[in-house]
Amino acid sequence: MQMRTEHDLLGDKHLPEHCWYGIQTQRALDNFTITGVPISHFPELVNALAMVKLAAAAANRDLGLLPAHKAEAIIAACEQVCQGHLHDQFVVDMIQGGAGTSTNMNANEVIANLALARLGHARGEYQYLHPNDDVNRSQSTNDAYPTAACVAIQCATDPLIDSLSSLIDALRDKGQAFAGIVKMGRTQLQDAVPMTLGQEFEAFAVTLGEDIDRLHEACTLLCEVNLGGTAIGTGLNAHPDYSALAIRHLAKVSGKPLVPASNLIEATSDMGAFVFFSGMLKRLAIKLSKLANDLRLLSSGPRTGLGEIHLPAVQPGSSIMPGKVNPVIPEAVNQTAFQVIASDLAVTLAAEAGQLQLNAMEPLIVYNLLNAIRMLRSACEMLELRCIRGIQADTERCAAHLNNSIGVITALVPHIGYSQASRIASIALHTGATVRELVLAEALLTEEALDRLLSPQAMLAPSLIEASGRVA
Repeated sequence: MQMRTEHDLLGDKHLPEHCWYGIQTQRALDNFTITGVPISHFPELVNALAMVKLAAAAANRDLGLLPAHKAEAIIAACEQVCQGHLHDQFVVDMIQGGAGTSTNMNANEVIANLALARLGHARGEYQYLHPNDDVNRSQSTNDAYPTAACVAIQCATDPLIDSLSSLIDALRDKGQAFAGIVKMGRTQLQDAVPMTLGQEFEAFAVTLGEDIDRLHEACTLLCEVNLGGTAIGTGLNAHPDYSALAIRHLAKVSGKPLVPASNLIEATSDMGAFVFFSGMLKRLAIKLSKLANDLRLLSSGPRTGLGEIHLPAVQPGSSIMPGKVNPVIPEAVNQTAFQVIASDLAVTLAAEAGQLQLNAMEPLIVYNLLNAIRMLRSACEMLELRCIRGIQADTERCAAHLNNSIGVITALVPHIGYSQASRIASIALHTGATVRELVLAEALLTEEALDRLLSPQAMLAPSLIEASGRVA
């Protein structure tokens, strides 16, 4: 293998001639082997880093701080990266010491070498265009890396919201399909009052729909970035107009409404927006897990459980029990949710660990947020396509549970009183008789009145009740 030699403050190091990264990236490869997950695993982060470098080069060019030929070469190199070129050269581990310096230098070196090639120079000939002096001009890892993280997280959230919206549509479709199927609602796993299966699925859709709004709100907090603050937020080594100008360029290239933070020193050390965003992901994970739990309960059986719905069979369920089919898709959603909830704790601990003017644990925050977003997106897509779309209702089972339930007695309380209704419920529970049979046997209500009060129209929504006990 042909090698080239590069030099940094620690001395010389040999690198493969074919690689587009440089010596600091190679040192990071040697130092950090924690997750085995390189930054290229998250294309949104690689693209966001390139966008930051592009915006910086454009701003430095506009301010006369970077020669036009260098700026144009850097901008063209960044555009190549944003198009997916050389993502495999972004090789450092997602978890690293140095507050993201290795990630930042990986980007600086790849972009510098791409730009050098455009200018007709060999990789590593940094005397013509330097990773630090030119690509990283007016920047520090401490403003470039978190700014790229803010952009990457927003870009990754867009397809998550799309997948979540599609899942919600599938739930609403089931809500409409099941609108006429009356069943028993349950509280604390005990019979409650009637509802429709359609109402149950529509409620699933509504609760997830709320989280789309919350995710959009969380993204607005990530629009305030500290680019231009350099090392600690004071803006050392940056032109007074650089921050606003670079952020305008970045907003244009990213398509995100980015603005400078009101206080760059505060923004450089504060992880509050990331913590808030992580909390929103945890909230979504909890809701998806609750939905998965309900699907597993409603489909339990098939003969000795609730069995009110049938989930699509996607694989055999047992290596020993013939014919068994398990709710594997909801189970996978549950496990995804548990991991996202655990990720939120990691983000919380990392944010708390900040000291003075910087938080050195940002790589852990970025890794967990991007990973959680990706997992939630995959879970939504899997749940929709492999489960929700194929769910079928067991109308006979729903009707049998409803007709055999004691919970319908609640609809009679305004007409026979709570005490009388409790007595009837107790008798029904111990004798196996139905509520209807007992009420008619004791002549507590006429058959006509009972038919009105126990009709779906009366039990499934608020209604006006006449003093005679008849539903208006």
